[in-house]
Amino acid sequence: MAITKRTFDVVIIGAGGAGMRAALQLSEAGLKVAVLSKVFPTRSHTVSAQGGIAASLGNVTEDNWHWHMYDTVKGSDYLGDQDAIEFMCRQANEVVYELEHFGMPFDRLENGKIYQRPFGGQSQNFGGAQATRSCASADRTGHALLHTLYQRNVSANTQFFIEWMGLDLIRDEQGDVLGITALEMETGEVMIMQARATLFATGGAGRIFQASTNALINTGDGLGMAARADIPLEDMEFWQFHPTGVHGAGVLISEAVRGEGGYLLNQAGERFMERYAPNAKDLASRDVVSRAMTTEIKEGRGCGDDNDHLMLKLDHLGADIIKSRLPGIRELAMKFAHVDPIHHPIPVVPTAHYMMGGIPTNFYGQVVAPYKTGPEEIVSGFYAVGECACVSVHGANRLGTNSLLDLIVFGRAAALKIIDDLKAIPHHKPLAENAADKTLARLTRLEDKKNGESVAEVKNELSKTMQTYCGVFRFEDMLQQGVEKMKEVATRVDNTEIKDKSKVFNTARIEALELDNLKEVAMATIISAEARSESRGAHARDDFPQRDDDKWLKHTLYFSKNNRLDYKPVRLKPQTVESFPPKARTY
Repeated sequence: MAITKRTFDVVIIGAGGAGMRAALQLSEAGLKVAVLSKVFPTRSHTVSAQGGIAASLGNVTEDNWHWHMYDTVKGSDYLGDQDAIEFMCRQANEVVYELEHFGMPFDRLENGKIYQRPFGGQSQNFGGAQATRSCASADRTGHALLHTLYQRNVSANTQFFIEWMGLDLIRDEQGDVLGITALEMETGEVMIMQARATLFATGGAGRIFQASTNALINTGDGLGMAARADIPLEDMEFWQFHPTGVHGAGVLISEAVRGEGGYLLNQAGERFMERYAPNAKDLASRDVVSRAMTTEIKEGRGCGDDNDHLMLKLDHLGADIIKSRLPGIRELAMKFAHVDPIHHPIPVVPTAHYMMGGIPTNFYGQVVAPYKTGPEEIVSGFYAVGECACVSVHGANRLGTNSLLDLIVFGRAAALKIIDDLKAIPHHKPLAENAADKTLARLTRLEDKKNGESVAEVKNELSKTMQTYCGVFRFEDMLQQGVEKMKEVATRVDNTEIKDKSKVFNTARIEALELDNLKEVAMATIISAEARSESRGAHARDDFPQRDDDKWLKHTLYFSKNNRLDYKPVRLKPQTVESFPPKARTY
């Protein structure tokens, strides 16, 4: 197969908030930037972020970045790296004002300042009264963000490759990253995209679970590409289950509903969160609320004929508030739950939502990992930002509205670092003649396979296995069984066949290639979870119900080759302020 090669200064895979914020900085600096996206940029999954972007503006209640930092460290169950968390929280106000000047249509208070709403895990004065920290555009903040950034990128002449899929990293013998191989989804054309810097902003991988708030495109492509190129994946046992996915559909009902005053009810009509988090109640951190909801259901206090969900009540807010502040939520509830929240509560259940782990980076977006058997070091030419990266600012549990902040702060930081780094790399490094061989071998296997298994059937088995054996509550025997089952599924992935070999938009090929990535993420997740014998943040072990800082205050590193695990310490020392030592986490 003849392969076209194109060269760029920077290739970015992913056109969500992180990828487009980085692209804007790079294009405005005069660099030749290519951005690949499986979907049109404004359909990237950032569009689903509803509630807001965290920043301590203090427009509604007194606030400062140090309180925001404390909440983020506490929310992470002390697994977040405190220097990175300080970096993010100190820059929050600046990046929000920058977005405002880009033209992002934030809602306004009567005095003209940016509207802010309360969210879970946010406090004043280091754990005191509820803070009001989330800057919002109604309940469509991610939508507004994407459109703002896309318009700015078009103006800056960023070059978009829409409906293209990244396939594999290209590394030389020294381990430096020289670009990627990519596939045009419509035609099946394979291209080498050579770059002086390669940035992954490929988002999450929630489709490893059967019930997920994630779009179908969230198949962990960046993580699969990194794992196959001998880059470890960090903290993959930590997956956030959002408390309020629509029962039976998984569609996200934003925490903004509870921020505006909505609350959860069980079968008896009881506000049960008062028993689990007496101070924060329904605005406790997401892992706390999800576990409380799961406990209510398991103990027989769930709603409906099967007692398998709970109710989110917001009719008491009134039609005016719901229509003005939560119009998208109302639309989703009517479409997917068949209820109008102005009159009836929404049936909800915890649903796989966000990946706290990812490709290990520093807070300049540089990928930091050992190569082969060497020590941990910066991987030259390789950067990652957003949900596919692990900085780690979210640790074992992400606070709501810190995700959009993560995208913008580190998207910009990585771009600034790339601009600086490329001053020392004026020319492209030479590519080996066999640079695309691994990709071609994968494609050939899929094309030539006969009597293999159906991609759809194996993908369904993968997601069912993860849902059953690695959910909100985890058990030793089930994790052990799950690891063995996932190893069997991984073997089956390698035996899949494209049943429909027609060239109609290459849908079957794309799904087969995505399954390769889902396999890597699922294996990393369940093997890391089985090994971590404690409960911390979103990782809740029934057999080890307590957090164990003596043994487990450390990050997991999963290596795809031989399914090997290694560990590295959490960075507890911030850059300029005193650290927050681990303590009991109560809300």
